[in-house]
Amino acid sequence: MQALGRPHPTRPARPGCPARREHDSIRHGTRALIGSFVVATGEVIGDLGPTRTSADFAAHLRHVAGQFPGISGCDWIVDNLNTHWSLDACRVMAELCAVPFVAAELGTGRQRRAFLTDPTHKHVFHFTPTHGSWLNQVELWFSVFTRRFLKRGDFASMADFEARLLEFLADYNRSHAHPYRWTYDGTPLVRGIPFCQARREQQRGRAWFGPRPQRFQRDLYPPRPYQRRLKPTG
Repeated sequence: MQALGRPHPTRPARPGCPARREHDSIRHGTRALIGSFVVATGEVIGDLGPTRTSADFAAHLRHVAGQFPGISGCDWIVDNLNTHWSLDACRVMAELCAVPFVAAELGTGRQRRAFLTDPTHKHVFHFTPTHGSWLNQVELWFSVFTRRFLKRGDFASMADFEARLLEFLADYNRSHAHPYRWTYDGTPLVRGIPFCQARREQQRGRAWFGPRPQRFQRDLYPPRPYQRRLKPTG
């Protein structure tokens, strides 16, 4: 995330006058937020730092697990980022699950993923399908976080950015956290988009009914003059 400031303050909205915000920005630096969404309560546990390396993710795993010391088992839904199945993550999971850690047996990514997804462990990883990270509910919270905090943010410095972000997390967990109701039932997403966008997908050959426009579309949506092909004259 970029901590952006504005050269001039934003003018709030008034009756008959929309809010005005400076389009130029001042870059104060970047920070990485590693967050975990607790499905049962909707709370978010986050760690903020300058990097998101495998060591940072391993420290985040230990931090989250420390919030639930008496839990009998935990399922982690993660995407396929390489830091999620690193050797550091395997080392932390072996410690939390009280199982032997043999680095020589975890030399490849396949071996590490098999170790992390072992159903006999106390902590079990579940990797989302390729290109399916949106199936993880934490992505819904990241969307809320982007709209409410980052989109119109105006930060004076990096310290101001970090303080306000941590304050936002605390306020969200205290007053706004709630479980998400999963509504996606597996139907093709092309049926849930506006018809104008479905026509665009059809013309690009991505819809099930083919790239050729249907008869009713040719009648209701004739081509624009600048798109109509001119017939050659002899």
